[in-house]
Order: sequence, then structure tokens, then C-alpha cells
Amino acid sequence: MARYYLGVDGGGTSCRIRLADAALNTLADAGGGRSNLQIEDGEPAFRSIMDGAREAFAKAGIDFSETANTYACFGMAGGRLPSAREAFEQRQWPFAKVRVYDDIDIARAGAHGGRDGGVIIVGTGSAAMALVNGTRHQAGGWGFPIGDQMSGAILGRELVRRTIEAEDGILEGSPLTKAVLARLGGTVDMIMDWAFPKDPRGPLPADDKGPSTLLGRAPAEYGALVPMFFEFFEKGDPVAKELMALELSEVDKYVAWFKARGVDKMAAVGGFGTRLYPLMQERYGDFLVLPKHEPLHGAVILAQQNFPN
Repeated sequence: MARYYLGVDGGGTSCRIRLADAALNTLADAGGGRSNLQIEDGEPAFRSIMDGAREAFAKAGIDFSETANTYACFGMAGGRLPSAREAFEQRQWPFAKVRVYDDIDIARAGAHGGRDGGVIIVGTGSAAMALVNGTRHQAGGWGFPIGDQMSGAILGRELVRRTIEAEDGILEGSPLTKAVLARLGGTVDMIMDWAFPKDPRGPLPADDKGPSTLLGRAPAEYGALVPMFFEFFEKGDPVAKELMALELSEVDKYVAWFKARGVDKMAAVGGFGTRLYPLMQERYGDFLVLPKHEPLHGAVILAQQNFPN
């Protein structure tokens, strides 16, 4: 009887699905829609995975009834809470067995080929996770604006803040801060309008249903400033150099956190993290390694580890 493994890399805006054979050779890849477990109790994620699984089986030329011989592992955005993962596992899946992880777990498994090691995700958000002698350690990933210290969103927010301070004459400006000013409207007043866009609902006051809220830009909109930051950093811009030092100091904290827990190697994933590799290699030497596989293949690896032959 044939045996298959199915891995899912579930993101907030889309998901990817991989079908593999018992030796983890890829048979087919497919895509799906948004897959955050915190959105509508995971219902869109369920539909996305089911649609993507059907596509993957069709591409591989395998009848969908073979899901009964398929062992699945999902790494999901919004999967940090055990209750969310457990509820998602209990849905009516057609697979033989299912295991649900936080998305950082499949990043770690892919980066180290299923072996021990640490990983940092450095993109719009950021987080860290390691496996050491079977013990799982995780930090960060608490979201913007209170967490995600290594993230592009936080760096972008700091860049906007430096731009305002430069215009106020508190700090020295640079070509980068002038470029940010121009991009966001040309004046500090326009930056304020950008940072707190008008919404007909307005801020919501506190009541017995929840706290007061203030509308503001989403993390991805601050993270969108990162390419501009790199452009000016490569030109030697002084503010960009200061912010890069700040960024690397945040990574330093997680490197120290890893080492205190016995981690002997770290990989980085995410668009921002990939751009940081040359600087991190200079800074951390052999402690930093390149990922062996992408997170999607990490999900397939974990499926095999959880449900071996």
C-alpha cells in the first residue's frame, strides 16, 4: 500500500501545499487562499487546504481517495495558541492523521532538515524558535506594535519616527529621511495623516465589549519601507547605518537567547532576514547557517517524523 505525506505552509494571505511520497520526494505542489487560524475560527484555512490538497493530488495523478493513506502536517499562521491548533486538528479531514504546528515550527524543521537548531523569522513580523534535545523553545512573535522587534514593520516604524524627529530638528536628518518624507506626503502633517488614516468608523471608545482603539497603519505598510531603507544603507546613509545597528542589536538578543538554551546553530528565513544574511554572517560566524529547505518542506519532514512508517 502506498504511503504519502502532505505538508502545508499556511500564511495569512495564502497557503502552499506539498504532496510527497514515503521517501519525501515531492510529487506535486499547489496553492490556496488565506490560512490564518485566527480568522473566522480557521474556516477559510480549512477550505484553502482542502482545495489545495485536491489540486496537489490531481497534479500528481493520484486519486483523491488516497488521502486515507496520507499523513499530514500543517504549519499555520495564527497557530501559536495550543487551543487553536487542537481545534483545527479535530476538523473532518480526509487524511489518515493530521498534526498542526505554529508556522515557525515548519520553518525550523525545514531550515535544519528536521534536526535540532534555531531559526528566526524576520519579515514583516519576527519570532524565534529552537529545538534542543527534544525540548522546544520559542520567543517573540507577539505582534506589532508590542513585539516583533526584529521585524521590517518595527524598522519601518522607527524610520518614520526618525524622519519626524529630523524634521523637528531633534536629530540629524539624511537623504533617507528626506526620501521617506517625500514618499509619505512631503510634510510632517502629511505623515500624521498617513499614520492615522481617516476612517468613517473613527476611534472606538471603551465600553463593556472592549477597550478603546485608535486606528493606524498595518504592519505591512511600515514594512514596505524596508526596500528604501536597504537602498540608502548600501549608499552609506548615516540614518540607515544607525537603524541597521539597531536592527542587528535586536538580532543579538535572540542569538544570546538561543545560546543560553544550548542552541549551536541558527538559520534565518523571511524576506528581511534573507537580506541581512551577509551582515549576520560577519557578526555570528559559523553559528549562522543557510536553511537546508524551505518551510513547506519542513512541514513534510514533520509529517514523516510524527507518523513514520
